[in-house]
Amino acid sequence: MLSWFLAANDIDFTVIDNGNINTPSQAAAGLINPVTGRRVVTVWLDDVIIPFAEKVYNEMGSFLNINALSKTTIIDFFPNPFMRESFLKKLSQQALYINLVEDANYMSSYFNYEFGTGTIDPAYIVHLQKLLPAWRNHLLSTNQLISDPFDFSSLVVKENKIVYKDINADQIIFCDGVQGNNNPYFSLLPFALNKGEALIIEAPDLPPDYIYKKSMTIAPFAEPGTFWTGTNYIWDFEDDLPTPTFRSTTEQTLKSWLKVPFKVIDHKAAVRPATIERRPFVGFHPLYKNVGILNGMGTKGCSLAPYFAHQLVENILHKTPIEKDADIERHSRILARTAF
Repeated sequence: MLSWFLAANDIDFTVIDNGNINTPSQAAAGLINPVTGRRVVTVWLDDVIIPFAEKVYNEMGSFLNINALSKTTIIDFFPNPFMRESFLKKLSQQALYINLVEDANYMSSYFNYEFGTGTIDPAYIVHLQKLLPAWRNHLLSTNQLISDPFDFSSLVVKENKIVYKDINADQIIFCDGVQGNNNPYFSLLPFALNKGEALIIEAPDLPPDYIYKKSMTIAPFAEPGTFWTGTNYIWDFEDDLPTPTFRSTTEQTLKSWLKVPFKVIDHKAAVRPATIERRPFVGFHPLYKNVGILNGMGTKGCSLAPYFAHQLVENILHKTPIEKDADIERHSRILARTAF
């Protein structure tokens, strides 16, 4: 996303990325949901970030000649009376995006449920399975991508110059996801890494027009008739690999929830670069002024990344300020301890 805006502004750049397939972007469903949590609250900066993301993904899709984004509706199955009451309370306060489905049997041909349903609209699916390889191939075709792991031993940071192997640059920006937690320039930032997993299922009888949400989420995936289903939050984990426990419990949940047949065809897992404050890390290091970061998007990467990548590029070009709650200036005191 950062490289998209750099290219749009004719800024010379090189991306260094080894194409690791075990990343959140590769494992995610690509959902943009304007409402979150048990209290049914709108997400941070919803009125700015979501329309901006919609515009950017549609522009990328047009440029790459792919369908990068679909607008859809979330069918929210209330898992218990408490969640139904929370939803109705928000609805009585004229909350945005949500509505109650009056027909109690609306989805009864496909799902088992007891406490009714609501809808969240609009929601979006970013088709990451198309978008990521298409943009990567574009960068390869323009010689703007080096498909290698990044090697810190080859990096030299000078006061007004960056040298990496045979590359000379004005600045370097780390968009390194969970590796940011081990990045020598930014490891002191308050990351709160967590692991998520998902099953990819075939369920050809399930209508592909919606996202379904109860104790888990089911969302249309890349191929017709396939769906992504997850996800969990594991805070104590040893690796980024799929676990048998998640698969078995998720299959049991699907068997009790779904009335239509399904078949598991894949199992994905990845570690998210979440933060303690649930806000991104955007900006330049207080000591190393030409070393930047765009990271910490957590579970909201598809909605947050376009807006904050754009803000960072605008900051580079015009010194325009970065959103206060995302600017790493808020952590300048702790980052000041990062001295080499």
